[in-house]
Amino acid sequence: MSNDNKNKAAAETAAPVSNFLRAIIDNDNAAGTYKRDGMPTVITRFPPEPNGYLHIGHAKSICLNFGLARDYNGVCHLRFDDTNPEKEDQEYVDTIMDSVKWLGFDWQASAQNGGGNHLYYASNYFDTFYAIAEYLINAGHAYVDSQSPEDMAANRGDFSRPGVNSPFRDRTASESLDLFRRMKAGEFADGAHILRAKIDMASPNMNMRDPAIYRIRHAHHHNTGDKWCIYPMYDYAHPLEDAIENITHSICTLEFQDHRPFYDWIIARAAEGGFFKQPVPRQYEFARLNLTYVVTSKRKLRQLVEQNIVSGWDDPRMPTIVGIRRRGYTPESIQLFCERIGVTRSDGWIDYSTLEGCLREDLDPKAPRATAVLRPLKLIIDNFPEGENISCSAPVHPHHPERGNREFTIGKELWIEQEDFMEEPVKGYFRLFPGNKVRLRYGYVVECTGCDKDENGNVIAVHCNYFADSKSGTEGSANYKVKGNIHWVNAADALEAEVRLYDRLFTDANPDAGGKDFMALLNPNALEIVKAYVEPGMKDVKPDTRLQFERHGYFVADRVDSVVGKPVFNRVTTLKDSWGK
Repeated sequence: MSNDNKNKAAAETAAPVSNFLRAIIDNDNAAGTYKRDGMPTVITRFPPEPNGYLHIGHAKSICLNFGLARDYNGVCHLRFDDTNPEKEDQEYVDTIMDSVKWLGFDWQASAQNGGGNHLYYASNYFDTFYAIAEYLINAGHAYVDSQSPEDMAANRGDFSRPGVNSPFRDRTASESLDLFRRMKAGEFADGAHILRAKIDMASPNMNMRDPAIYRIRHAHHHNTGDKWCIYPMYDYAHPLEDAIENITHSICTLEFQDHRPFYDWIIARAAEGGFFKQPVPRQYEFARLNLTYVVTSKRKLRQLVEQNIVSGWDDPRMPTIVGIRRRGYTPESIQLFCERIGVTRSDGWIDYSTLEGCLREDLDPKAPRATAVLRPLKLIIDNFPEGENISCSAPVHPHHPERGNREFTIGKELWIEQEDFMEEPVKGYFRLFPGNKVRLRYGYVVECTGCDKDENGNVIAVHCNYFADSKSGTEGSANYKVKGNIHWVNAADALEAEVRLYDRLFTDANPDAGGKDFMALLNPNALEIVKAYVEPGMKDVKPDTRLQFERHGYFVADRVDSVVGKPVFNRVTTLKDSWGK
């Protein structure tokens, strides 16, 4: 068995890395906490709000929730928390579903777990939410508040002083119920009334100070149309959705830790009303992904798009899943990254180089090799036969000879990299300069004889002579010992291509921290577009094909702009990390 196959086999049989969530699930399974007839003992959910494009932080949550369900033979639900119609759109629903599938996950349950399509919408539960709200009113756990938004905010208090009871807090259940029903019937304008839970205005937890649970919004909903003009608040709907769907472990990020008491409160009240049976879901929080050189705020990402800093949500410089997909990242590299950074309860920063390292690790054994000259300079072999083009070959992958060779030719005029010639070389420079010999990789040894310049003194062509008995792979090639080895393509059949050299979008490792103006930290070199020449076999490359341009890094044929015969390549990442070096 080869080393690659041994490593693959070891990876496939290795136990998942333990973390505090796995420990909780193991304990629950040992205790039979969620042992229910006909249902898996682990049911998780990924619950995005369809109000924007998912980003790399969401990828961590997707991999975590779907991964736990997979590893424990459970089910993960994809659920759209669509309770805010003013900001939601079918476009976002579609791209979220596409992103989850691209990452390698599915919401279809296995036959062993009863099969079925576990795609859900909070809006499908609006009738149940409403019924629970009426129950809460009748049970004395909720009331309709008619304060202005300004008065409500003022009376809520802050961390140093308790809130003040609303003057409408002691409304009778019948009065609140009548108003709530009239809210539902559309009798009132937006903001005229709001339904609040009746808990404790003096609670040290601001989320327990009579939180709002329903507000009036005369807005068209992407799923329910104009049926409703009142909509549940996220903190009210989310725990009820979990309970309705029999979620066992409701996993969210740390910013929801202070919301957990209300999560438990609302499920407990609904269970008292007979809406749910034990065991009910429990919420657990983990640290969100904080990645250097990245912003993940939806507002700030939208600003980048709307101010045309980037070309759109799928711009390869964006941390959105559609962006990193177009950049050329693989689903496997994202899964590897999420596994490698682990799951903890404490916030921390992950260096962007960790993500790039996972990508290189995934692409290195997969990506076919090719040659590209990104900043071309003409090389003329003066003694090469006029009009002749000689066949050369190179391995498709240096570590996988079974994948065969790629074929190309060498002729009198070639393209080389500008940096591969120096008229006056610095110490330690072993490439082309007058009098020096180098090997043209997979071709011949040549000796530089000089160069041509334009009227401004810029080098426009380099001249050399070749040694006919020095071709790579032939017996005579061993007679030549040179220190320099340079890349090239034949000007006669090289394919012109647009190459987009992408880099990190920000120059600061923490552009979103400490009150910084993230727009002032944009990297002016985050995108450079060059006219390059690539070996002729690239004319058949299909969009989304990933490969390594030897010496330059990993590239992908752009999934939007690249077409067969006229490729456009995005640099996914360099061969090694150069930031901070």
